[in-house]
Amino acid sequence: MRFNRSVLTAAAFAALAVGATTALAVPASAAPNTTPQKVCGSAYKTVNSAPVGSLGTIYLTYNASNGKNCVATIRQNPGTAVDMSTWIYVPDTDQGAQDYGRYTSYAGPAYVYGKGHCVDWGGQINNVYTQVTGSNCAAFKEQRVTFTR
Repeated sequence: MRFNRSVLTAAAFAALAVGATTALAVPASAAPNTTPQKVCGSAYKTVNSAPVGSLGTIYLTYNASNGKNCVATIRQNPGTAVDMSTWIYVPDTDQGAQDYGRYTSYAGPAYVYGKGHCVDWGGQINNVYTQVTGSNCAAFKEQRVTFTR
């Protein structure tokens, strides 16, 4: 069966147009462009997380080789810079760390030595705040609070 060159050319352009439209389509909700391990380091494993409303997630990570915890607040949909923060505190040792600023994707990292200790941690995106207290304390029950200011 023989095809006319103009029919084949038209079909090829139509296929390219459909492919280009599909490739340029923007998803309804973009995925975060980073991970806790990209923020804190590849040796840090995620041990806990808490949502910041529907805006993103705060991740608590731990590095078993150095006993340090790291927190990062990561937006669900990166974009224009907004107020963001992340913080961690070890009540037993009175040590803490934080990061605050206007960011497009994530706040952090914030590191503290936490081996064998309970940790309090949290963060904020825009005007939504989440804090977790008494976290990773074996049998103790942690407390989570999310609020808007």
